[in-house]
Amino acid sequence: MRLVLVLMAVLLPLHGATAETFADVLARARGQTVYFNAWGGSPQINDYIAWVGRETKARFDVGLVQVKLGDTAEAVARVLAEKEAGRTEGGTVDLLWINGENFRAMKEKGLLFGPFTDMLPNFRLVDTGGKPTTLVDFTIPTDGYESPWGMAKFVLFYDSARVPDPPASLDELAAWTLTHPGRFTYPAPPDFIGSTFLKHVLYEAVPDPARLQQPVDADAFAALATPVWRWLDRVQPHLWRGGVTYPASGQALHRLLDDGEVDFSMAFNPAEASSLILAGRLPESVRSFVFRAGTIANTHFVAIPFNAAHKEGAMVVANFLLEPEAQARKQDVRVWGDPTVLDLAALSPADRVRFEGLALGPATLPPDRLGPALPEPHPSWMELLERGWAERYAR
Repeated sequence: MRLVLVLMAVLLPLHGATAETFADVLARARGQTVYFNAWGGSPQINDYIAWVGRETKARFDVGLVQVKLGDTAEAVARVLAEKEAGRTEGGTVDLLWINGENFRAMKEKGLLFGPFTDMLPNFRLVDTGGKPTTLVDFTIPTDGYESPWGMAKFVLFYDSARVPDPPASLDELAAWTLTHPGRFTYPAPPDFIGSTFLKHVLYEAVPDPARLQQPVDADAFAALATPVWRWLDRVQPHLWRGGVTYPASGQALHRLLDDGEVDFSMAFNPAEASSLILAGRLPESVRSFVFRAGTIANTHFVAIPFNAAHKEGAMVVANFLLEPEAQARKQDVRVWGDPTVLDLAALSPADRVRFEGLALGPATLPPDRLGPALPEPHPSWMELLERGWAERYAR
């Protein structure tokens, strides 16, 4: 809290705001309850959000209720319906965990409040230089309409008791799947983890990866995506349950790995396998790996809808999520293991110690073994990729 007050008094005037700006937000936020719409599929994440709520209530008299989503698009559709119905105030969503195509849709349709990140004292601690995806979401500039919350890097898991040498490329994975039928699968899109796996197949298919940073139309996609369907067609009959059905989510895939039904899983958090092992939800023999060519990395954010009923409270929560204490707790593999968005060099010595003392966990790859970071494609690629997958493989 001391750091927040210092930043309010010193840094905010340097950015053209007054020292009272965030103090006024804090005053108006008192007594508010923020309805935080966030994916609810992970017990560790849900427990962390519950801790955030207890802290914001105790420190700022701002309550927090997690509205647990199966898909962020549910909340996006609700905000859009409210706008179309003329509900410009008193909306049901105060804060939303978001990135990618959902952010693009909300930004394009005028569904976001802001820009607001320059009003958050702790936003000055974000490593926007070293982590450029804190300002660019799937090639779309954030322009202050969403506040970064955590970093993500796609990793795969394998059970080392059954797979001594995991495949280092998609071609090697295909070959392994053909010789070990039923032991590999991936979540069904539009689950985010499943869609991200497909984007790695897309990276292998497109001759010039830079093309993925540009929008794509249906005709161009049809021509470029042919190798994607060829790879998927090759492995589909050899997937878990013959590719007739797919796990509904990354968490469901983790359970299959835990039950010994498959030998691989995947996640967008380098520490997730370690966190699940410590929670007793994966075997101790599970380890993480990445493809030799690299895997996709991005940032996840929180945003405030244009008609949020409790905008001030939402800003207080967004700012607290960037507190060094909150970011270090989130990165603790025993809690969640989600990497920080902060610039550790910008922190006080006491706050840096919070991070330096964190253990990686038994299955977490060190930073120098996470491989190249591939940028997220433009959202139009994922929309067409998910649609094409559903037409070909959904049952």
